[in-house]
Amino acid sequence: MCSPLHQPDGSLPAGAGRRTFLRATGLAGAAAAAAAGGLATGTTTAHALSGAPGEATPDEGAERRPDPDSPRFTLVVMPDTQYLFDGASINAAPVEASLRYILDHGRDENIAFLSHLGDLTEHGLPEEFGPLGKAFELLDRRRVGYSVLAGNHDVDSSTGDQRGSTPYLDTFGPRRLRKLPTFGGATPDGYNTYHLFRAAGREWLVLALDWRPSAAGLAWARDVIRKHPTSPVILTTHEIVYADRDGDEAEFSDHGKHLWDELIAGSDQIFLTLNGHYWPAARTTRKNAAGHDVHLHLTNYQNRYYGGSAMIRLYRFDLARNTIDVETVSPWILGRAGEGLNELERREIELTGPQDAFSVPLDFEQRFAGFAPVAPRRPRPAARLLLPGTVAYWRFDGPHGDGAAADPALRVPDLSGLGNHLIRGPVAGSPAEALRWSTDHHPDQPGHGSLYFDGGKPPLHGGYLQTAKDAPLNSKTFRTGYTVEAFLKLPADWDAGHHAWASILSRRGTLGAAGRTTGDPQESVATLSLSDGPGLQWAAAPLNQNNLVTNWSHELQRGTWWHVAVVNDGRHTALYVDGCRVARNPATRTNGLATLGLPWLLGAYEYGGALDQLMHGWIGDVRITERALRVADFMNA
Repeated sequence: MCSPLHQPDGSLPAGAGRRTFLRATGLAGAAAAAAAGGLATGTTTAHALSGAPGEATPDEGAERRPDPDSPRFTLVVMPDTQYLFDGASINAAPVEASLRYILDHGRDENIAFLSHLGDLTEHGLPEEFGPLGKAFELLDRRRVGYSVLAGNHDVDSSTGDQRGSTPYLDTFGPRRLRKLPTFGGATPDGYNTYHLFRAAGREWLVLALDWRPSAAGLAWARDVIRKHPTSPVILTTHEIVYADRDGDEAEFSDHGKHLWDELIAGSDQIFLTLNGHYWPAARTTRKNAAGHDVHLHLTNYQNRYYGGSAMIRLYRFDLARNTIDVETVSPWILGRAGEGLNELERREIELTGPQDAFSVPLDFEQRFAGFAPVAPRRPRPAARLLLPGTVAYWRFDGPHGDGAAADPALRVPDLSGLGNHLIRGPVAGSPAEALRWSTDHHPDQPGHGSLYFDGGKPPLHGGYLQTAKDAPLNSKTFRTGYTVEAFLKLPADWDAGHHAWASILSRRGTLGAAGRTTGDPQESVATLSLSDGPGLQWAAAPLNQNNLVTNWSHELQRGTWWHVAVVNDGRHTALYVDGCRVARNPATRTNGLATLGLPWLLGAYEYGGALDQLMHGWIGDVRITERALRVADFMNA
C-alpha cells in the first residue's frame, strides 16, 4: 500500500531520505537547513548541543517510537570513538550530536536500533568511560534500544571475555542494558549480549560479541540463534574484515576467519556482519554453508578529521524495494554548519565514496526463506468479498487444470448473487485455447486463479467474456458512485504493436449512440484499457458530461501482477494501482456512467460497435461495487 509524501501532521514518512537536507546544509549552512525543513523536532542540532551532557531538550519528548510494521526502517551504526575519549582529551559533544540525531530523527528515519562497534575509548579508563556513559543517558532516558561491545582499546587486548570486571563492564554491562526494551540477554561474564527489535513486521536479532569471545561465548551465540529460529541476525563485533587500501575488497583477519568458521558460516540466519577496528572502510560478500550471501561490512573513521567526529552509518532497510541503502554522515559537523565551516569540515559532513554511500540489493523474502519462509496468503471465501453495494464479483479459481482450454460454452457465475453472469463470446477463427485457465494469481488476490487471454491483432484473434443480455448490470448508471476493481498481469511478450488498447473491462455501446455530440462518436461509452505504454486508461462517459473523461496510470511492468481500482464518489473519478492513487486523475466533475443497456465485456474492446482488440495477458478477480470504496476495502487489502 502507499502513503502520501507527508503524514497528516506534516512530517516526512518513515524511511524518507535526508540526503537532500544534508547536502543543502553543507553548502549553505544552518539557515538553508531551516528553510529546507529543519530537524524533525524543530530544534537544530547546534542548539541541542548547547545543553549539558544528558540534559533533555523540551522537544525530545516528541513521539519518536519506530513504526514496527513499516517496510522501511533504519539501523544506525557508530564505529570507533576512542580518540574522543583519550585520557585528558575528552570531548563528548560529537557523540552527543549523533545520539541526539537519533532522537530528533527517530520518527522520520524510523530508527529501530543503534549498534556501537567497540573501541569506545582509547585506554579503557574510568575517567574516559564516565563522560561517554553520561552521553548515552540521552538514549537511556527515552528507552531507545542500543548495543555496545568491547574493542581492544576498551579492555586488555590480550584477554578474552573471561577477563572479569572492567570499567567497560561497569559502564555498559548488562546491568545498564537490561533496562532497555530491546535487551535480550548476556553471557554470564557480561561481555556478549543480544538484542531484539521489531521492524518491518518481524523480529530482528543483534548479536554484540566481545573483542575475543571464548568458545563458551560462541556456543552461547549459537544457542541464542537456535532459540530465535525465525529471526534474521545482524552480528556486530570489533574485528572481522579489513582492507589494506581504499577500494580494496575486504578480507578476513585471522580472528574474523575464526568467527566465520566457528559461527557465521554455519548460521544461515546471520546475513550481515558489522565491524570496526581497521580502516579504511570496506566490504565483501561471502557464501555461507547454505550457499547464501553474507554481507560483511567494515566501518571506521577514527583516522579522519576529529577522530571521525562520531560519524554514523545509516543502514536504511527497505523491504518494499529489496534494498539496504547506506549513508555515512556527521551530525556534529552538520549541527555546526551555521558557524562557518572550512573546506575540510564541509567535506566531512557526508561521505560519498563507494565504501561510505552505497546500496545493497537484497531479496529479503528469498534470503530468509530457509529459516523464516513467508506463508502465501490463503484464498478468501467469496462471501468475505461481498461488501455492501457489490453488484458483480467474478473469480476464476475453479477445479480446472492449469493451462486447460476454457469451454466454448463457458459460463462464469456472478458470486454477488445478482445474476450478472459471464458467458464466452465468439471470435471467428480463434481456437478454444485462446482462453485458458491458470493457477497464476496476484499474491493478495482473494481467488487463487485467473484466465489467460491469448488475444491480439492483426488479424484479430483471442477470446473474451461478456455479461448475458438480461444481466441487471447492463443498465446500471451508478449515479451515487462506483468502484471497479481487477487484477491483471501482462506477459513478457506483450507488444504495443499487437496488443495495445485492449480492454480489461469495457461497456458495449458507442458515444454517438448514447447521444454524445463531442469526441469520437465510435468510441465505447466506458473502457478500462491498456495503452501502448503499457499503462492503464479509464475512459468513460459520465451522465453529466458530453464526452469521455479519462484517467491515466504510469506504465506497468510486464510479468508482474497488478491490482487496479477505479473509484467514483458521485463527484470525481480516481484511478488507483496497487492501492496507490495515480497522478493523472482529472478534476472534471463526473457523475454516473452512460449506458445503452448493452453487455459488459471482459478482455475485449469495441470500436464502432464491433470487436477491435482483445486482451493479451491474465485477468484475475473482478469486482464492481455501486459505491466508492476506501483503499482499505479494496480486494488486495
